[in-house]
Amino acid sequence: MSKIFPSNPVPTAAGIGLRSQHIGEMLSRRPSAGWLEVHAENYMGGSAAVDALERLRESYPLSIHGVGLSLGSSSGLDRDHLEGMRKLCLRFQPGLVSEHLAWSAADGAYLNDLLPLRYDAQALVIVAANVSRLQDTLQRRVYIENLSAYVAFEGSTMTESEFLAELVRLTGCGLLLDINNVHVSACNLGFEPKNFIDQLPACAIGEIHLAGHAVNEVEGDIVLIDDHGSRVPPPVWSLYAYAIRKIGPRPTLIEWDTDVPALDVLLGEAMWADMLAQSIAFEDHRLAKRPTPQTSRFDGMLLPLRSDSPKGPMPALAALATIKPSVFANHSGARRIGHAL
Repeated sequence: MSKIFPSNPVPTAAGIGLRSQHIGEMLSRRPSAGWLEVHAENYMGGSAAVDALERLRESYPLSIHGVGLSLGSSSGLDRDHLEGMRKLCLRFQPGLVSEHLAWSAADGAYLNDLLPLRYDAQALVIVAANVSRLQDTLQRRVYIENLSAYVAFEGSTMTESEFLAELVRLTGCGLLLDINNVHVSACNLGFEPKNFIDQLPACAIGEIHLAGHAVNEVEGDIVLIDDHGSRVPPPVWSLYAYAIRKIGPRPTLIEWDTDVPALDVLLGEAMWADMLAQSIAFEDHRLAKRPTPQTSRFDGMLLPLRSDSPKGPMPALAALATIKPSVFANHSGARRIGHAL
């Protein structure tokens, strides 16, 4: 008989995405990690991976991340897929459950991709109905993730952030803020990434994702590709710092899906996320005691000028200050396509 785990909240710390090549090492070493996140579809059937996840669930808080429910589908949610998600959540009792603001199925055809929506009132009604059904089925709040964008729809009447804010208002869902996706979309479509974060209801953001991306040149333009195949780059760290200064610390995941490195690399990235969050909290507390400190700016992060002082910043901030952020020009000439959905 399958074990039913007690509820175990995900801590406000950094976790890693559990990948198949790391399962054996995770089981043998049980390294320090704030929490684990798995893709729901990989664990809906009976397999050795499910048994391994049961063993890991005894040691780590868990988040379940769906990639195939197709919340933007006008035909509604697939009944079998939804039931598989319900049983998985009932069995493992994850602290967080999330899905994407995307569609990947139409007329019985399933696409191996997460496709963007047209952001308008009609799409909002469809997505809100699907999110409400998902939350009613799981009997819990679900966190909806923003996408990486490479094109924009001409028929959109609101931005993605405005759409997400309305979705929260209509359904009570939470938000998964993918910082890398915001950066990728902002560079590709030519908008200000901080404005995107500012437009989201901060109280609804329950999880953050961090990842790397590829930089490609297409017909003279720089296009960023969300491939989750490298370390978190400086511009994403900088935007992460802006986000947690604005909304406070959140459970933060390091994603790495292609060219997956050794486990210790992922754990190291998670350590950096924890150190950055703790450093910012430390500095905010110090600035609260000293209303007019002597400071300098580093790409959106407030840094004390005297890092050698015993009362100066935590070592993480001093280390991060040595990183020179990459500069990607925004491209206002975003590719636009016609309507969908």
